Amino acid sequence: MAGSDIIRLGSRGSTLALWQAEHVRAEVERFTGKKVEITRIKTTGDVILDVPLSKVGGKGLFVKEIEEALLANRIDLAVHSMKDVPTDLPDGLEISCITRREDPRDAFLSVTHARFEDLPVGARVGTSSLRRQTQLLGLRPDLSIDQLRGNLDSRIRKMEEGQYDAILLAAAGLRRLGWDGKIRQYIPADVSIPAIGQGALGIEIRSDDERTREAVAFLDDRETSLAGDVPGGPGGARFPEAARRRVPGPDRGARNGDRGHGRPLGADREARRLPDSARKPERIRLRPGGGRSRAGRGTPAARRQGDPRRGVPAVRFVKG
Repeated sequence: MAGSDIIRLGSRGSTLALWQAEHVRAEVERFTGKKVEITRIKTTGDVILDVPLSKVGGKGLFVKEIEEALLANRIDLAVHSMKDVPTDLPDGLEISCITRREDPRDAFLSVTHARFEDLPVGARVGTSSLRRQTQLLGLRPDLSIDQLRGNLDSRIRKMEEGQYDAILLAAAGLRRLGWDGKIRQYIPADVSIPAIGQGALGIEIRSDDERTREAVAFLDDRETSLAGDVPGGPGGARFPEAARRRVPGPDRGARNGDRGHGRPLGADREARRLPDSARKPERIRLRPGGGRSRAGRGTPAARRQGDPRRGVPAVRFVKG
């Protein structure tokens, strides 16, 4: 750390990344009284915009340069969307805490259509996600699913200019930026299973940096951290991966993230009393043709094989 009262935070320069960094900065300064300085870092994922992520190395391209800055002691912490964090972190780094999860669902945006079901045959839909593409084509093989890269504002602008009949984005980012008014429909998790870790923010630090660990520890939301679909799966953007948790009991939909905006999976008080046997995450294999199959459920023993804070998957996720 540069000084005992200064914490250096590295962030991508996108509107959403800076919102997330500013949010963490304000919370840490309020809670600790320390000054937080934000350094913008351009990543490979920000530069390569004309090639699908699956062909250039996956979502790890959004964190590579930031992690290099951490290891070089140029910054003290980074804030990541957990769905962008690869399972295997570099030696010497760890996810020290995970913040309370936003709405994990996908959002449907369109100028002319109110719902996904209203799209006409052959409609052009924009998304950068293989996961969304695989699931949507399984439901509507007639759609034309086209690559859509870039920041949230540029993606929305392309839709509004008529380049796409509709686009799909993570609801969490739109809600954080106050753009949820642009959402025409929240896609139910039974239709489009969310990405692993979607809606959660992870704080990455050097493993030996106890001062930063102590400064950010209050941000950790234990129930979000314990959710079986955090952190991101091994495939990144190269394979269509998804996960969801089912919690038995009344009002299951809200606890599963299907309803109830802003509720992280498993964050309700009833879930905290559940034994390990009731906390088994459901693993989903997404097939290239749009199908899906249940790949079994994680067990307490399987979860204990890894520590989700140190880049080791808490359960094995199946990619297909």
